[in-house]
Amino acid sequence: QVQLVESGGGLVQAGGSLRLSCAASGNIYKINDMGWYRQAPGKQRELVATITSGGSTNYADSVKGRFTISRANAKNTVYLQMNSLKPEDTAVYYCNADIWAMGSMLPRDYWGQGTQVTVSS
Repeated sequence: QVQLVESGGGLVQAGGSLRLSCAASGNIYKINDMGWYRQAPGKQRELVATITSGGSTNYADSVKGRFTISRANAKNTVYLQMNSLKPEDTAVYYCNADIWAMGSMLPRDYWGQGTQVTVSS
């Protein structure tokens, strides 16, 4: 069974920083793309950033220049460094990964349980 476990959320003042981590564990054969999504109250879940297994990254326009996604393939872990945080960044942040589990015919999407990020003004 494959699991994604996030950590690092919390409460921070505007202009501050947080670093989120997400570790994948279980019977993993290969991890393809990994990423972070967020969902604010009353809004749809939206993409924040993604990173391929080779390190190519993609960011939402709203976080470009402030957030940095990275991954440690040997640890099956993806990170999101969030700087210059704004109140509008407040949301539950979800880790996502396209994982090929051992014994499976195809890879599929897995999601973490979510971690709350609250930015006060």
